[in-house]
Amino acid sequence: MENNRPIKGRGSHSRLPGRFERTISEAVDDGWCADTTEEFAEPALRTQVHEETARSILSRNTSPDVGFNVSLNPYRGCEHGCSYCFARPSHAWLNLSPGLDFETRIFAKTNAAQRLLHTLSRPGYVPEPIALGINTDAYQPIERSRQLTRQCLQVLHDCGHPVSLITKNALIERDIDLLAAMARRNLVSVAFSVTTLDPRLSARLEPRASAPHARLRAIQRLSAAGIPVSVMVAPVIPWINDAELEAVLEAAWQAGARRAGYVLLRLPHEVAPLFRDWLAAHYPQRAAHVMSTVQQLRGGKDYDSSFGQRMRGTGVYAQLLARRFGLACRRLGYAASAGQWLALDGSHFVPPQAPRPPSAQGELF
Repeated sequence: MENNRPIKGRGSHSRLPGRFERTISEAVDDGWCADTTEEFAEPALRTQVHEETARSILSRNTSPDVGFNVSLNPYRGCEHGCSYCFARPSHAWLNLSPGLDFETRIFAKTNAAQRLLHTLSRPGYVPEPIALGINTDAYQPIERSRQLTRQCLQVLHDCGHPVSLITKNALIERDIDLLAAMARRNLVSVAFSVTTLDPRLSARLEPRASAPHARLRAIQRLSAAGIPVSVMVAPVIPWINDAELEAVLEAAWQAGARRAGYVLLRLPHEVAPLFRDWLAAHYPQRAAHVMSTVQQLRGGKDYDSSFGQRMRGTGVYAQLLARRFGLACRRLGYAASAGQWLALDGSHFVPPQAPRPPSAQGELF
């Protein structure tokens, strides 16, 4: 039977089929298991890491809603398990569930740094800022042992290539040495996603991400090292964390963030039913109210992917949220320019020398 209760440490509690599945199985209670006991409880879910070899490592987009054109993701899937994650539907392309599979079956691109080095060494390559860890967090828990993000950062550092990062994990403190050196040449900016200051709500929304106080501490430490830091209040969820908008901005400012942005809750494809399940499990009394407001923001639907609207929504609530954000930023002193992305300098770039394949007779030395 499908588990209809929250699973400790996981943001979803079902293996919702992906939208490309040809067959779908559905659990039916025939009365034989009416008494739920530990004897029939599902075993603890462990994260499985699958190694894969990437054929290419940089992705391009033409969206006017984001402040970058090129991104790099060392991992597919994310163990943070954020219930609202817009990247969950990407697991459907692997014939895996955007639900529990997305946060328990992680794919590590073991040759990410090598592919990056190869790409940067191509004749005619023109550098532009690479957004690192956009689809899934580059500093999710398995990065502690795999260090694929660290390896990619080292390549970018050595080549003088600009990079921006966004994360919700304090593990980024490990790489302050590289980031601080890059910041001195205006090669890096870091954004922290801070959804709430309430550790209990954070544990429900994003169970394996760093706690809010740890993210604020990381903002403080990176800022003290001279690394430009921004805060993203993302996502803003009506009647769940929207009341904290000003408080999050103020706490991040006190910690050292100097640019800010926000994104309204997005529910593309399978994320909508998964988030509805999350609401039913954690906030059943206000679930209908939350989704009613979401639909008011999205033209009567769970989601509207139209450029110019998908990040902010439309209507009175969206206008009020934008005004609150603008007033708070002006009061606190955040940079007047829109968005959290900082203009970086690509003039330091020096193309790496392409790695030479070993000769047929082998190396002499």
